[in-house]
Amino acid sequence: MEIINTPIEGLLIIKPRVFGDSRGYFFESWSQRDFDEAVGPVHFVQDNESKSCYGVIRGLHFQREPHMQQKLVRCVRGKVLDVAVDLRKGSPTYLQHVAVELSEENHLQFFIPRGFAHGFSVLSETAVFQYKCDRFYHPESDDGIQLADPELGIDWRIPEGKAILSEKDRLRPCARPEL
Repeated sequence: MEIINTPIEGLLIIKPRVFGDSRGYFFESWSQRDFDEAVGPVHFVQDNESKSCYGVIRGLHFQREPHMQQKLVRCVRGKVLDVAVDLRKGSPTYLQHVAVELSEENHLQFFIPRGFAHGFSVLSETAVFQYKCDRFYHPESDDGIQLADPELGIDWRIPEGKAILSEKDRLRPCARPEL
């Protein structure tokens, strides 16, 4: 696997070695040993999967302490724009974001450490999105920020009027928490 650094410290793009031939392809999507060597020790305890249609934007979500999560995300069907926003207290890149296109074709994965809000928009007809978390989900720690906050300047690549949001995400405030 190849580790690709982003402009924000800690956010990493992971490019697996994909072996393809006339039958299709094979790649190792997860190896604890290789991940520990390349990124550091993270013990994932929960895998999640969602299926969404074009225009769905999920996010920007995070868990507050003591349940903040690190995530390793990927798109196994279709294409998404995955976004992480730095909310780390005192970070020189506070409120800056990294956006990366994840798809079934490029097989890229995105590692998001604690202290980031996370979301994605679906760019294909449908998308199946998977993510590993290093802590269990706790509803009492669930939080998020407004994905359309103009200060964040995120281009979700979904035309106005085509975005599909949950009621909770649509009503989130333009708060600027520090984690």
